[in-house]
Amino acid sequence: MDPSVLHSLSAGLYQALRQAEAIEPLTTRHPQLTIEDAYGIQQQLIARRLDDGERIVGKKIGVTSVAVMNLLGVDHPDFGILTDAMVYNSSEAIAASALIQPKAEGEIAFVLKHDLSGPGVTVAEVLRATEGVMACFEIVDSRIRDWKIKIQDTVADNASCGVFVLSDRLVPVAEVDLSLCGMVLEKNGEIVATGAGAASMGSPAVAVAWLANTLGRLGMSLKAGEVILSGSLGPMIPVTAGDNLRVSIGGIGSCSVRFV
Repeated sequence: MDPSVLHSLSAGLYQALRQAEAIEPLTTRHPQLTIEDAYGIQQQLIARRLDDGERIVGKKIGVTSVAVMNLLGVDHPDFGILTDAMVYNSSEAIAASALIQPKAEGEIAFVLKHDLSGPGVTVAEVLRATEGVMACFEIVDSRIRDWKIKIQDTVADNASCGVFVLSDRLVPVAEVDLSLCGMVLEKNGEIVATGAGAASMGSPAVAVAWLANTLGRLGMSLKAGEVILSGSLGPMIPVTAGDNLRVSIGGIGSCSVRFV
């Protein structure tokens, strides 16, 4: 696609992000948009955020369940970039007005102690490179109006990442069965979602290996110290001001967040 068009689309997404206002789907306006184009837009969007003084602290993996892949008509996940402006600690408050149409996902976050450079990264290498895992929320937030997204829309929009919330407990991976650990997500004291580690590509470690190998083919890598969000363990839960959420993951711990 014409580079000037990609530049214009990334500028529109950046403005939507900063003004917390939704825009029409990119694929409605440009049906010929490819996934490769969309990642180019994502890179420009992140570059704008880095120009604002943000710094990269990790990556996220999205579209990790078969159901979501089928919904978007793809057979593979996608990824986005995490910056320090997106990070919240457990129990902190998030201003709902800073987001557009947020939804919460319970996930397992990996914290790396060694770099991972693909292709060829195995699950065993992922586990050896991991300092530990923690319970987390990803608060996804589409800048595309009414979540009317195709895979190209969400990729361009940094994989629909809003912010994320990390637990205060880091657990060695040797102490956890990443596939079988169960997840319970509560909203205002009521259980609204359940899941398990296997919901993310059979194991969150498989998802992280996929990311390392995908990035490797693009000349990128995962870095020591980075946080990797490994994909949702259950359905997305819409949230608004006044909501209090808690996610508990067996063997890993819990994380909470409130919206004001």
